Amino acid sequence: MYVVKSPLPEADLKTVSEALQGALVDLVDLSLVAKQIHWNIVGPRFRSIHLQLDEVVATARTHSDTVAERAATLGVSPDGRAGTVAATSGIGKVPDGWVKDTDAVGTLVDALGAVITRMRQRVNSTADPDPVSQDIFIGITADLEKHHWMFQAEHG
Repeated sequence: MYVVKSPLPEADLKTVSEALQGALVDLVDLSLVAKQIHWNIVGPRFRSIHLQLDEVVATARTHSDTVAERAATLGVSPDGRAGTVAATSGIGKVPDGWVKDTDAVGTLVDALGAVITRMRQRVNSTADPDPVSQDIFIGITADLEKHHWMFQAEHG
């Protein structure tokens, strides 16, 4: 059921809605992963990485809202529920308990890399059906790639 009617043809809407839903899930999970590590990081670089993780959380939360609102604009109900995120995220498992600072950085490099890979696929899949959504994905990808670069530099 669509309460809001999209101007996109049905086939295009299906492609775009799948891309938006996937992005929403990945961004919600990225914010959770970064916050979990933020709470559990230990080691000599604790403070700098702790603060850097909050920047990732803020970016992911801001973009998840943009993605969810774009989906709603197109008449697609966004699903950011915990069960949906757990079942469909492209991010791997995060270690339990305390996380050494070097391991925390490696985990974020991997998580960001996974989300960026999927986001780039969404950039490509939405090019023709909806350049507006594609533009959103391009901006998100640029921001995530900047975080990815910074964590890779930390990782050495």
